[in-house]
Amino acid sequence: MRHCGSLQVRCTDEIEAQEREIKRLQAELLRVRAQVIVRDSALAWEREERLKLQATLASWQVHGAMFEPQDTAPDADADLLERSLHAADLVICQTGCVTQGSFWRVEDHCKRTGKTCMLVEQPDALRIVRIHPSGKTEQLASASWHEKETS
Repeated sequence: MRHCGSLQVRCTDEIEAQEREIKRLQAELLRVRAQVIVRDSALAWEREERLKLQATLASWQVHGAMFEPQDTAPDADADLLERSLHAADLVICQTGCVTQGSFWRVEDHCKRTGKTCMLVEQPDALRIVRIHPSGKTEQLASASWHEKETS
């Protein structure tokens, strides 16, 4: 009888161990299935992207890619960029600081740039910040600044 009892305990332990192993394997199977779905989805997206790129490349080969080099002077681009950045700073000051009660201004310094507030140096600078119908806002702004500097 004692021998039958010990066999039954051992069989119960084996069954419980097998149940734990089955649960572990089922969880692993679920993770592997999820990884396969992720991999297959990424592969499908990459295939679609590759087909689009191949179609674009074929279109370029048939029609020819058009590239026209532009001869622009680096100094002219730098000047235009500088004027545009200055005008953009004025617009940002006008919308984010002046209309919000000096939101970015702390002791005459701009929290955004860390420099002295440009309105302290040039209080009339915001007067010229508007889009000119001719599209020459930067030129008009720089002309206005030069007039003020000479006077």
